Amino acid sequence: MIKIITQKISPDGLRGFLGKPFSDMVKFVADVEKGILAMGGELHSDAEAVLLQKGSSQKNLWGGNVYPGSDGAAPRIEYTSMINIRPSAGNRSMELKDEKARGRVKAVLDKLIL
Repeated sequence: MIKIITQKISPDGLRGFLGKPFSDMVKFVADVEKGILAMGGELHSDAEAVLLQKGSSQKNLWGGNVYPGSDGAAPRIEYTSMINIRPSAGNRSMELKDEKARGRVKAVLDKLIL
């Protein structure tokens, strides 16, 4: 199930996504303009579709994975997703390479889950 996150969730709230479907990670798509996340589900493209249906613009969406720290450690973030392959935005790989764009994604993550 994909959930849109607009307010900060607790570490336990983040861990609540585990097992649905992945046991160690949660997929996310960040809307860097609206400052919101779509989290959960099996594919980044599913979370992306939910945000697009809610009025987000494709150019503002970037995907990745978060690995909640089971021992209270800070979650580990990966900036890797098929939806990040966007040659028109200068990103030709699954990994979000642009440091400015990564910073914008990290700001959303910091605000809502970290």
